[in-house]
Amino acid sequence: MPFLGQDWRSPGWSWIKTEDGWKRCESWSRELERENNQRNLSHSIILNSDDEEIFSNEEQEYTSKKRKKDHFRNDTNTQCFYREKWIYVHKESTRERHGYCTLGEAFNRLDFSSAIQDIRRFNYVVKLLQLIAKSQLTSLSGVAQKNYFNILDKIVQKVLDDHQNPRLIKDLLQDLSSTLCILVRGVGKSVLVGNSNIWVCRLETVLAWQQQLQNLQMTKVNDGLTLSDLPLHMLNNILYRFSDGWDIVTLGQVTPTLSALSEDRQLWKRLCQYHFAEKQFCRHLIVSEKGHVEWKLMYFVLEKHYPTREQYGDTLHFCRHCSILFWKDSGHPCTAADPDSCFMPVSPQHFIDLFRF
Repeated sequence: MPFLGQDWRSPGWSWIKTEDGWKRCESWSRELERENNQRNLSHSIILNSDDEEIFSNEEQEYTSKKRKKDHFRNDTNTQCFYREKWIYVHKESTRERHGYCTLGEAFNRLDFSSAIQDIRRFNYVVKLLQLIAKSQLTSLSGVAQKNYFNILDKIVQKVLDDHQNPRLIKDLLQDLSSTLCILVRGVGKSVLVGNSNIWVCRLETVLAWQQQLQNLQMTKVNDGLTLSDLPLHMLNNILYRFSDGWDIVTLGQVTPTLSALSEDRQLWKRLCQYHFAEKQFCRHLIVSEKGHVEWKLMYFVLEKHYPTREQYGDTLHFCRHCSILFWKDSGHPCTAADPDSCFMPVSPQHFIDLFRF
């Protein structure tokens, strides 16, 4: 008996037995189409009625109305959720699996919305969003773009509420706004998924976020102990815990005591040795008039020429046996005899490289 279906490997259609014989089940798809048509019709009626009353003659207001309408239809608050928090990474079609895995699909499946609430994963997700904003934004599908800006909105609101990591988000928004400006100006030259008015609205949203972070005021706590009450050896120990030079500079601006401790040459020497190799020191060696090595200046010079060492509390992992990308806490259905030996941590750049073809 011949197989009647769209693909010889597919399970075929769903059938229901009735008094008149077997009939193909199409009611569910038709109901979904009717619901979508009704929603689109209701949205168009609402928008058109408001548009006729509010925007009548002025061309600028009409353009603004058009942007809002497109932005409403592509609401960034809607997000796709999946039960499994892992994804199989395959780059080519086989007899068992058709198609390939894309960056947008992985972004939708790996539950980054919940990851930003975990302090161990926050910096990792922000770095990943920054890399996507720099080079991979146009490769995201429409649904992945909605999830991207929805997660970014949650990150900005989190920073505005708890006042933590504002510098990281400012750098992310700066890179994202630069990319969006290039995309909006080069409409027609580059491939954009979605209406150009949607991208203009997104750019306006990013600029509004930047203004909110620029106006962010840190709350002062007058009750309890402060950094000034701690002994010098504890303050020095705190500074040695930082792995980012800009964090040391920022903390040194709090009090005169911290400013003096932040200029410690040994502190900056250890920071340079942590991030860079000795061969890199020789190429950019900076010596003062007294013959001392200027480790602080060397750090910021080396930072411009070489990538710094990344440090995260928790990262995504890749199973080399199953070719599955997952969060270690969530796990995945591994079939290896010794699963832990197959797990490999994935840096943000490695995550992007996994989906380059």
